[in-house]
Amino acid sequence: MRVAIVGATGAVGQEFLDLLAERNFPISELKLYASPRSAGKEITFNGTTHTVIATPEDGNLDVDIAFISAGGALSKAEAWKWAEHGAIVIDNSSAWRMDERVPLVIPEVNGDDALEHNGVIANPNCSTIIALMALAPLHRAFGLTRATVATYQAVSGAGAAGISELADQSAAYLQDANSELAVDKFQHPIAFNLFSHDSDIGEDGYNVEESKLVNETRKMLHDDSLLLSATCIRVPVFRAHSEAIHVEFERAVTVDEVNAVLAEAEGVSIIDDRAGNTFPMPITSSGQDDVFVGRVREDSSKPGSIAFFVSGDQIRKGAALNAVQIGEYLVAKNAVKEAVSA
Repeated sequence: MRVAIVGATGAVGQEFLDLLAERNFPISELKLYASPRSAGKEITFNGTTHTVIATPEDGNLDVDIAFISAGGALSKAEAWKWAEHGAIVIDNSSAWRMDERVPLVIPEVNGDDALEHNGVIANPNCSTIIALMALAPLHRAFGLTRATVATYQAVSGAGAAGISELADQSAAYLQDANSELAVDKFQHPIAFNLFSHDSDIGEDGYNVEESKLVNETRKMLHDDSLLLSATCIRVPVFRAHSEAIHVEFERAVTVDEVNAVLAEAEGVSIIDDRAGNTFPMPITSSGQDDVFVGRVREDSSKPGSIAFFVSGDQIRKGAALNAVQIGEYLVAKNAVKEAVSA
């Protein structure tokens, strides 16, 4: 495949490069695009040095597949132009996720939806991906009817600037606990603190991140009747999101039934050591492809319902890995050249 990465110098762009190399994605030509200020930078991929170039004004990326992680504004302005010039656009922003023309895809959950694209495929929100890796197989097995989700979201969701801000504030605080922490990327200090997710609050009292999780889940599970509620919190963790999830199904289920389903779920690893009090943690899920699930127990407020905890790498499965897997799915289904020739 002729492959492009748009936003190649960002945190997710760098992860794209690592994953494409690790997974031996079939690349005949690689083009690295970024903003004009990043043009001219050199990046090494598989032993070859590539020069970063500015995103073309004419909309022609001149590739078969383009992995996009350059922000919603650019995707809104250019995604369909890129597609019109023959690229299958796999977009990591929120620009097109809820557009009826655009499939929203997690390959393990609804991979075949990707085959119905019109040139643009959307990568879901990171917190949605991490939740659905556990919720989707349970939904298929038992029929999910209701879920409440509380997220503990890493600063990597705000990009490299978020990671730097946590590191800088932590260092400053440890040097002088009375120092005023410099705030730039976030509205509030993030070091040794946590706060409601830094996205706009709607009239219903839910922030944008919470609404994304609800609406994207319904779209991918093809069920607008699902009862869902989310509370999304930013925490001082570098790159893995964690989530506490309570679920109800069409019938009463047991912990053993849930564990049996999760044990067979692709992309899921169970860490549930009650004796050792060891469960999913962001420090261990960081850098890993699988989403870790544990603390599986009956919800004490409603017998027959289940509570559990998940943790997954926000940059990998929550962003770059999922996008690369969409590309792999298209290649495996011989869908890339067909789409380009069409």
